[in-house]
Amino acid sequence: MTKGLTRKQKIMKMTKFFTGILLVGFALSAQAGSAQTITGRTAELENTPKGKIIKAWYTAWEKNDWNLMTQILAAGFTFTSPVDDHIKINAVKEKCWPNAGKIKTVDVQQVIMNGDAVFVIANGYTTAGKFLRNCDYFTVKDGKIMTYECFFGPGINYPNNTAK
Repeated sequence: MTKGLTRKQKIMKMTKFFTGILLVGFALSAQAGSAQTITGRTAELENTPKGKIIKAWYTAWEKNDWNLMTQILAAGFTFTSPVDDHIKINAVKEKCWPNAGKIKTVDVQQVIMNGDAVFVIANGYTTAGKFLRNCDYFTVKDGKIMTYECFFGPGINYPNNTAK
């Protein structure tokens, strides 16, 4: 690749290569630096406007408060999970909301906010005392939740899961 090049040309080529690597590293670190991470308790979500919206999401589920839920959802909101593909709010109320009465507590373990995106890892307990864990991805626009994607797998204790 560098055959036939002078020593000066080789040095220039290597300098360009390493400069490119440094620029890519700088860009990646700048992007990572712009994301916010909150670890610990759900109450810490009160520190940011987007965090307050996300906290209200979990509070609505814990308190089985559909009125609160509708206040924080944007027009055109969609809900996605391993068993639901971008369903609208009416389908959420019919299909998913009955589970709200089965959720006792939710404790946010990790939150990463970057622009309109909010990623959450949360632990919770059902009213039957079973542990559940979700990875949730939200997009928030203009103070409302536009999309929600829930990630859970088979065999976990999601409130309506009949598996052990």
